[in-house]
Amino acid sequence: MKLSNLLKVVFIPSLAILSCITTTHTALADSLNSQGSGGNYRYELWSGDDKVSYYLKIWSREASPNSKSYITTPNFDSIKEALVYFDCNYAHKTLPECPNSNAIH
Repeated sequence: MKLSNLLKVVFIPSLAILSCITTTHTALADSLNSQGSGGNYRYELWSGDDKVSYYLKIWSREASPNSKSYITTPNFDSIKEALVYFDCNYAHKTLPECPNSNAIH
């Protein structure tokens, strides 16, 4: 078998498969939606790879931006739900949506 035929039979299909795997992996990455702060904390709002669930990464305001010492919340169904959670539990805001007993001190 000639080298050019070998390349067509082995290399090109292998490259195509690798390309598909890489594209799939890239498409399934979580993405940062916003960031902010309130009270003594700051947050990053992330969407899951499904783009329909959201979670927060929360740091102390004094923590380094590169610090891996953060809290990751469970998933939320909406951006609003995640931000209300942060405002009620970390920023100490008094919103109608806030249950009074969940504030972190």
